[in-house]
Amino acid sequence: MKCPYCGYEESKVIDSRPTDEGEKIRRRRGCLKCEKRFTTYEVIETLPIVVVKKDKSRQVFDRAKLMGGMLRACEKRPVPLEVIEEAVDDIETILQNSIDREVTSIKIGELAMDKLKNIDEVAYVRFASVYRQFRDINSFMDELARLLGNKQ
Repeated sequence: MKCPYCGYEESKVIDSRPTDEGEKIRRRRGCLKCEKRFTTYEVIETLPIVVVKKDKSRQVFDRAKLMGGMLRACEKRPVPLEVIEEAVDDIETILQNSIDREVTSIKIGELAMDKLKNIDEVAYVRFASVYRQFRDINSFMDELARLLGNKQ
């Protein structure tokens, strides 16, 4: 690790401790030449996830967009924010652990609906109505029938 003060390339670790709930490691280092101390952070390198949209365009996965959609579906419902954050964390973990670096928006939508189905059925139906773009009341009723059929 290069010293930010003198540029010398060797230092020793004085102290290490986890930060951000174990997501990073904070290291205090001492330069072996000028003996000044500095802090570095070690994080796991993650590869970006590319989302392939319905129109075949591509964009980098945006956790905030997924969170926003799920929050809108759960609006005015008795669903704690922590539960939604945990669901988004789970979805993001599934995507990060996937071999594929490209994932369709359809896959992300299905994962979100699976999570919402277990969290709150009204939120699930709200999300599904936007995501599946129901054309008429019959397609909406078909989805409700599927939901009710799975409960029995």
